Amino acid sequence: MMLRFLLPLFAVFAVGADWPQFRGPNGSGVSGEANLPVGFTENEGVRWKVELPARGVSSPIIIGNKVFVTCSSGVRDDRLHVLAFDASTGKKLWHRQLAATGGTAAHPKTCMAAPTPVADANAVYALFATGDLVAFDHSGKQLWYRSLTGDYPSISNQVGMAASPVLFRGKLIVPMDNAGDSFLAALDVLNGKNLWKTERPREINWVTPAIREVTSEETEVIFQGPKDLVAYDLASGKKKWSHKAGGSSPTPSIADGMLFVSSGGLTALKLVEGKLEEVWKSPKFQTGYSSALYYDGRVYAANPSSGIVYCADAKTGKVRWEERMKGMGKPTFSASPVAGDGKVYILGETGTMNVLKAGDESEVLGTSELGEECLATPAIGGGAVIVRTDKHLWCIGAKK
Repeated sequence: MMLRFLLPLFAVFAVGADWPQFRGPNGSGVSGEANLPVGFTENEGVRWKVELPARGVSSPIIIGNKVFVTCSSGVRDDRLHVLAFDASTGKKLWHRQLAATGGTAAHPKTCMAAPTPVADANAVYALFATGDLVAFDHSGKQLWYRSLTGDYPSISNQVGMAASPVLFRGKLIVPMDNAGDSFLAALDVLNGKNLWKTERPREINWVTPAIREVTSEETEVIFQGPKDLVAYDLASGKKKWSHKAGGSSPTPSIADGMLFVSSGGLTALKLVEGKLEEVWKSPKFQTGYSSALYYDGRVYAANPSSGIVYCADAKTGKVRWEERMKGMGKPTFSASPVAGDGKVYILGETGTMNVLKAGDESEVLGTSELGEECLATPAIGGGAVIVRTDKHLWCIGAKK
C-alpha cells in the first residue's frame, strides 16, 4: 500500500453553517442558513471574488470560517491543487500542490479536479480523478497521502472520474467505479488505511454515495451504478440489498423516508420491510448530471436539455409547476440545485444564476450573471452562496 501519514485527533463534523461535502450537510443540498441573497449586481451583492490558480469542476466546501476548493493544471493536467480561503474576506490562507500519480485522460469538459473534497473538524480530504487522495489539517499541514492507482494499478477511466468521497463517523467512503479495478472502500480518516474494500462492477460511473441512517446502530452507504442501486453496510462493506434503478451521474437524495433516484426520469422509492417499493415515477424529471433536490416537502429537478425546472409534491410526484429558466445556454445545467432560506438556487453552465421562491407556485426572485463557465454545484454558508466558476471563487451575499 502506497501510504504516508500522521495521526490527528479524531473529531466529528463541525455544525452550524458548514457545507462539508458535495451537496452540503448529509448530501441533502439544503442549508439552514437565513438571510440568503436573491442575486447581485455589478456594484452590490458580491462579498468577495478571488482568482483561482487553475481550472476545476469540483464544488467548494465550507467548514467553520474556511472555504476549501481543488484545482488541476499543467499541460498534462497532472499538477493538483488544494486551497483554503477565509470565508469572511476571501483571503487565501494556504495553497498546497502535489504531482499526479495516475492517468490524466479525460473528456475536455472535465479535468482532474472533478471530485469534490470533504472535510470534518480536523481535516480536509481531497480526492482527484487521478486516484490521488490527500488529507491536510485546517492549517495546511499534510496528514497523510495515498496513491490509489499505485495500490491498484489497473484503475482506468479514459473520460475522467468525478464521484466524490463522503464522511461518516470516522470513515471516509471512497467511490472508485471505473473500467479497471472498480471498488467502494471505507478508509480510516486518521491514516487513510482501508477499513474495508468491496468490489464493484467494472463500469464507468460518476455517482457520489449517499448515507442513510437506518437506526442508531445501523447505517447504509447507498450507491447507484449504471444498472442498479445498491446498499452496503457502513460497518463492514457487505451488500445489504439492491434495486434495479440504474444511472451513472446524479446522486440519490434521501429525505422524508424516501429515496429519490434519477433513472429514466425521477423515481421515488420507499423501503418497506427490507424491500424497496416504488412510490411514484415521472419521466419528465430528466436531470442529466445534476441531482434532484428535496426541499420542504417538494422535489425540484433541472432538465439540462430544455432548461426547464420542475417542482413536484414529494409524496405523490404531482407536478406543481414548471418554469423555463432565463439566460440558459445548451447544455443548460451541470450543477445540482441547492436551497436554503425559502430559496432554490439554479446555476446554469454559462454563468446564469436563477433564484426561485420555494413553494407550490413558480416565482423567480432574481437572475444574475457571473459571465463565466459554471459546472460546479454551489455551497451555502455564512449568509452567502459560494460559487466556483472556471476562473474564480465568488462569495455572493451582503458584505459584513
